[in-house]
Amino acid sequence: MALAPEQYLRPDIIQQVQQLDLRARFIVEGFLAGLHKSPFQGFSVEFSEHRKYTAGDDIRLIDWNVYGKTDRYYIKKFEAETNLEAYILMDCSGSMDYSGGGRMTKMDYGICLAAALGYMMISQQDPVGLFVFDTKLRSFLPPKTKRVHLTNILTTLAKTKPFGLTGLGVSLNDVAARINKRSLVILISDLLDDQDKVMEALRHLRYRGHDIIVFQVLDHSELQLDFDGQVRFDDPETGAGVRANPQSIQVEYQREIQQFIDEYRSQCQGIRADFVTVDNSMTFDRALMEFLVQRKGRF
Repeated sequence: MALAPEQYLRPDIIQQVQQLDLRARFIVEGFLAGLHKSPFQGFSVEFSEHRKYTAGDDIRLIDWNVYGKTDRYYIKKFEAETNLEAYILMDCSGSMDYSGGGRMTKMDYGICLAAALGYMMISQQDPVGLFVFDTKLRSFLPPKTKRVHLTNILTTLAKTKPFGLTGLGVSLNDVAARINKRSLVILISDLLDDQDKVMEALRHLRYRGHDIIVFQVLDHSELQLDFDGQVRFDDPETGAGVRANPQSIQVEYQREIQQFIDEYRSQCQGIRADFVTVDNSMTFDRALMEFLVQRKGRF
């Protein structure tokens, strides 16, 4: 059952994001500083254009010369202000509905992760949009910077029920065709799809100049196969099932799943896309720190 959107921004979750001076590290040293460096490194912060003043804008940016001529308040926009538009891409296919050991589902974990990332970016006045997809795009919200927009994003996600097959390659290519401006693309998915098609689509996004962050969200039991006794494993997308003794295949399974993850990581590194694997046993501060460590290593 999906959580109510306000639960994704409970004070304890926000505190979790902010602990260990994480907020300062995002803003000053790490996350947001890194995002602005790529693919926009070297862009100037010269004056670009005007936009109408809205409540909450810094009054120091008001162009008083324009006010004198028009009797209206306009804000000076700078290149750095327009450089970063972010899109969160959420996989809502059936496999994202899985959870083991009483943990939250991969979908719920991904939504909490999206909440943390969206919170930090909107706090920095970076516009954030949303794509939700399975075999095709199901929902779209254009990028905005208002705090209420984060609630709209989370409400959309809370209403989304993971179901059906995965079509990452097709959906990502569709997203690439829809985003015209160079942007930050944050993919949240278990990536349980044809790897060649997924990477082809990610290359398409990269070719179009987008900066890419891939969060692979897995359930802890998908990594460890830590079940006891004879178990029936059912595919949540197709319904197909097979019985097996986990203990007899655990070592080989762990080797295969690690190879699967490593191949994704290697190919993402090859196109200069950030790749972070998290599992739903991780606290959010640890998941975000995993990302920060890798991100900082690139710049």
